[in-house]
Amino acid sequence: MIVRHCNPYTNKRKNHMTDNNNTTGASTCMANKPSRRTDPTSLGTMPIGKLLMEYSIPAIIASVAVSVYNIVDSIFIGRGVGPMAIAGLAITLPLMNLVMAFCTLIAAGGATISSIFLGQKNVSRATDVINNVMTFCVIHGVVFGGVTLIFIDPILRFFGATPETIDYAREFMEVILYMMPVSYVFIGLNNLMRATGYPKKAMISALLSVVVNVALAPVFIYTFHWGIAGAAWATNAGQFVAFIWVLNHFFSKKSYVHFNPSNSWFNGSILKKIYEIGLSPFLMNVCACVVVVFLNKALLDYGGADGNLAIGAFGIMNRTTMFFVMVVFGVTQGMQPILGFNYGANQWARVKDTLYKGIWIGAGITSLGCFLTEVFPDEISRLFTVDESLIAIAREGFRVYFICYPVVGCQIVIQNFFQSIGKPQISIFLSLTRQLIFLLPFLLLLPRYFGVEGVWMSMAGSDLLAFIVAVITMVIMLSRQERMLKRMGPV
Repeated sequence: MIVRHCNPYTNKRKNHMTDNNNTTGASTCMANKPSRRTDPTSLGTMPIGKLLMEYSIPAIIASVAVSVYNIVDSIFIGRGVGPMAIAGLAITLPLMNLVMAFCTLIAAGGATISSIFLGQKNVSRATDVINNVMTFCVIHGVVFGGVTLIFIDPILRFFGATPETIDYAREFMEVILYMMPVSYVFIGLNNLMRATGYPKKAMISALLSVVVNVALAPVFIYTFHWGIAGAAWATNAGQFVAFIWVLNHFFSKKSYVHFNPSNSWFNGSILKKIYEIGLSPFLMNVCACVVVVFLNKALLDYGGADGNLAIGAFGIMNRTTMFFVMVVFGVTQGMQPILGFNYGANQWARVKDTLYKGIWIGAGITSLGCFLTEVFPDEISRLFTVDESLIAIAREGFRVYFICYPVVGCQIVIQNFFQSIGKPQISIFLSLTRQLIFLLPFLLLLPRYFGVEGVWMSMAGSDLLAFIVAVITMVIMLSRQERMLKRMGPV
């Protein structure tokens, strides 16, 4: 099927092939011509370094902001409620990973597909994606939130909750689950905002959620005496404000891609594509959920009387490592529209340039994390707690686990590269190596000989092996692509 497209710079009409699933008659020519600054077609022309700065820095700020409010919540909970509350919060980590799994299934898949469609200059199909992501996020939020609320206690016990920690974990998660549809729509559309050429607005939405959360958390915890539930309500309030912000963007006809009632709102082919692409981050989060269950069990089994404190130490380490991981994710989020657009436009040299620059940036970020945690483990732990036993356990965890941390940034960038160019199978494989394939055997073996330290060693060892596999996979796939391009000859 042939559709007409209006080039936003020249206003000259060109013919482009689109897929057979385009059932809408919506015009791909925008009524409001976008400025060069917000026009996603610049992804194919501007220098890669400049694009990475323009897209990644806002994404990094947004990711850091999300990490900050998770850290702030933990600090307020640890200091305002107590060490068992920190342990209870750590118990919720696998469930929160599962929550994010179903959300990123839609968000990541939708962002990648919309970028590729824009690279193909098919604004109408990109609009279909926006509409469908909205629909799917609402459905996922209602179904997942409702089912989880019904079975919350058995789920938490399965994830390692003890009589000392389950009340804290339940109190926090019940409040979070009430707002699942709002959270899903906010996260899903925020990813699409960045993918369709608005990285700074996506950053602002994340910052809005953080500012509101950080402002309200101490009020709800200390002034209203809501305890751990106060932190959850502050999180919900922040995400609701950001939810309003992203909805306003996509309802505005001034946005390059926006909601269109005449376009598809529930399309099976789009859903299939979203699920195919989003399956990698989905499985990554599911694996993280499964792994935390094994980690919590190992810490309880080998931590003895300090088992709950060992879980609390893992919670502190997790918040810390996620800070740096989220910075790397910010880089990959900034890379995603650049990679997706240029891959869709068959500009392979720009795709490789983006990948290589991203790898170096990712390695630099996690190397900084390694340095800080090795040198200042106690200082980091004291942000979350004043309990010296908890600080001592966390100290050993920091020093062992973060030894191999510099390579984590490279592995994450390579994994997300394959997701961004629409090769989910490879991305899934790489996510499984780090989160499951290498880690679980280590967890079954090393703690038997080294106790709790063996748990930290397992995490470090799996990161190293996953990095090696990622590099080998990248080299093989890039070589294959180069050979294919040589056979095709100049286009």
